[in-house]
Amino acid sequence: MSIKKWVKIAGVLLVGLVLMISIALVVVLGLDSKKTSYLRIQKTVDSYVIKNVNIVPMTNDTILINYDILVRNGSIFKIAPDIFIKNAQQIDGRGKFLSPGLADMHVHVWDDYELGLYLSKGVTTLRNMWGMPFHLRMKERLNRNEIYAPLFLTASPKLTGPQDEGIDKKQLKNSKEARRLVAKYKKQGYDYIKTYSGLPPHIFDAIKNEALAQNISLAAHPSFEVPYGYHFSDPIRAIEHTEDIVQQALKFQDDSLLLDTTIEKYVQTEIGHTPTLTVFHKILEIIEKESALLTEYNTGYINPAFLEIGSQEDYNRWTSTKLYDSLIGQRILKQHQQHLRIVKRMIDAGVLLMAGTDSGISYAVPGYGIHEELGFYKEAGLSNYEVLKTATLNPSKVYKELSRTGTIEVGKLANMVLTRENPLVDLRSLEKPEAVFIKGQLLDIDQLTKFEEKAFNRNNYLATIIRLAEGLLLQ
Repeated sequence: MSIKKWVKIAGVLLVGLVLMISIALVVVLGLDSKKTSYLRIQKTVDSYVIKNVNIVPMTNDTILINYDILVRNGSIFKIAPDIFIKNAQQIDGRGKFLSPGLADMHVHVWDDYELGLYLSKGVTTLRNMWGMPFHLRMKERLNRNEIYAPLFLTASPKLTGPQDEGIDKKQLKNSKEARRLVAKYKKQGYDYIKTYSGLPPHIFDAIKNEALAQNISLAAHPSFEVPYGYHFSDPIRAIEHTEDIVQQALKFQDDSLLLDTTIEKYVQTEIGHTPTLTVFHKILEIIEKESALLTEYNTGYINPAFLEIGSQEDYNRWTSTKLYDSLIGQRILKQHQQHLRIVKRMIDAGVLLMAGTDSGISYAVPGYGIHEELGFYKEAGLSNYEVLKTATLNPSKVYKELSRTGTIEVGKLANMVLTRENPLVDLRSLEKPEAVFIKGQLLDIDQLTKFEEKAFNRNNYLATIIRLAEGLLLQ
């Protein structure tokens, strides 16, 4: 047989193999989608009245006692002491409290299960911080109202400099490539550009300039290749991680004057800050609990692929560090306590703090993490109203896309949480909602419990690996 025929046969076999693999991947992803069919919206209710409920509007630190609220077509249509609409469905809110849905403004979403899990914990807005193609497909389904899910904003793939190694980010060789990718990501539908820790100034400048030209904002994981103050300029709308204030802006010092200067920059520019205290505190938990952490109940809600790959990597890193550095736990605790003091000073100064957990990374658990994060703010000395603002009102001020969220007012989206107790008195009441409203659709406690249970110990390892591989290949 001639070489030409062998090449032809090999080509046919290769095409066949690629086709078989493609079919197998489609089947795996299809089966994973079928497993989360419980999230599909089967029917909608266009209009109803919630009667005699105590409203926590979050426009100020107050309660509207025994009010009615009329919801129409997913929005809040009327709020009054007594609303009568003939033949309208009524929901009894007597003795309960209705507050705006929570926002977790720094998450890493790995699958649909997490969307239901977040809702079960009262989270109605998500800002995803590592974008991949499957997040764009997810966003399209949410925009078509196919499944129950929080409002969803997603970053682009992470952009960093040529020396910042790691497969989880896109290393940019030059300014030309930076401009090309910003334009590409905007066209693909990402909501904002995620910049990362290794960007040198000339490439960072190119990203900023192209983002301004494309009318897309930036979310900055601070770059250590530029001064911290460099990040206080358009089109950056938010800067992540209080730990980086300590590590970069303050150079690990407890410098009150330098901190005041940094905080004043936040106030002047009205740039938001996302503390992510939860994920940093997980380092301390790894060091203190070691293997006991791996068997804690809540770890069953972490995506199984990431639990084995990402979470395990963090576990190995910090338990190994402890072997040769017996004081590491004390230093992590000391820095965490410094984070708490910084958060308090930022709030007192009027910085737009946005609650964010970094859930989906390390051992920060989707849905559960937001309540840990809010607990840390309370520990820092914030009032309950100040704490709640970080997860409701403040994100709506930073992101115009969220302008119809964050408060209970006429014209706002009906994204709300119903609880037995007043969250302005007891924040823990939000951990187990009686009901959640998302775009006006009611999810009762039975549905929320189902969403939570379905996410526990799920088996979608292979489907996650496929989506991750696609993201790394196409970033």
